[in-house]
Amino acid sequence: MLIVFFDIRGVVHHEYVPAGQTVNAKFYVEVLKRLRERVRLARPELWAENAWILHQDNAPSHTALVTREFLAKNKITTMDHPPYSPDLAPCDFYLFPKVKNIMRGEHFVDVDTIKRETTKLLKELTKEDMQHCFQEWEKR
Repeated sequence: MLIVFFDIRGVVHHEYVPAGQTVNAKFYVEVLKRLRERVRLARPELWAENAWILHQDNAPSHTALVTREFLAKNKITTMDHPPYSPDLAPCDFYLFPKVKNIMRGEHFVDVDTIKRETTKLLKELTKEDMQHCFQEWEKR
């Protein structure tokens, strides 16, 4: 499983969930800690003004008390996501289908190769790709 965080300029942070790992609240909070650090490094102007907003869906790990406490403690602004609305999650309606379409028909020898190729595609996304994604999100 792949977890991706991006903004209008591109992918800010991504990571692969280790095989056998359940994405529970404890795991997700650790991901959020790494995301915070990545925002600090990759988007220092947003970090300095605490001007970034986290949009996440309503997965149990995202809405768990420990996650909400972490977000509140670290003053991370979040955007509410309507229940049962996967069509509003940019990864679901834009990013993952785009990656799947590019990789369709390819055969990979192992999971590491898939991860390497997926990471390469994420890094190749342009600012225009991200702008289109957010325009589609706004329409939805």
